Amino acid sequence: MEWYEKLKRYFPVEEMKSREHMELLLDDKGEVYHKDESKNHVMLYAEFDTFIFIDYLWVSSESRGQGIGHQLIEKLKKKNKPIILEVEPVNYEDTDTEKRLRFYSRENFKHADSIIYRNRSFQTDEDAPLEILYWSPNDESEALIYEQMKTIYEEIHTYKAKEIYGKKIDPVERALEYKEADDEEIEA
Repeated sequence: MEWYEKLKRYFPVEEMKSREHMELLLDDKGEVYHKDESKNHVMLYAEFDTFIFIDYLWVSSESRGQGIGHQLIEKLKKKNKPIILEVEPVNYEDTDTEKRLRFYSRENFKHADSIIYRNRSFQTDEDAPLEILYWSPNDESEALIYEQMKTIYEEIHTYKAKEIYGKKIDPVERALEYKEADDEEIEA
């Protein structure tokens, strides 16, 4: 089975980009957007000057628990940049959501509690809220992670999305919101 099919079978439809979208990112933004794959894993990620974004990380069910995910995360951590990713909220009817959060917790990722991400699915055109997790070598602030999320949204998630999906794309101000500790909102 090829890499896109592996991702498509594992990730919820609301989280999936189309094959065309991913291939355009790999072709047009190859200096930033990368694919790391073997028969047991697929990882798509974007590496910017100051941070890394993991778009998709899949490890085959037969290979889970063998340290493959840990090795992939460690390889990125060695670049000494914050690593950001998105996860679906825990759904107790889907044990994989809980396992994913435990895995990232073991890898010392933190929830960016101040960032609200209203992901609108390109596939279903419905809101699919995602939580932001991050790992930081230098204890970067959530405000900085928020700024980096805006870059991810504009440079990766919505790259040529209007042309690909034929739908209006939400502006970054709708998709992302930052809440200060005292609940003051900062608009994108």
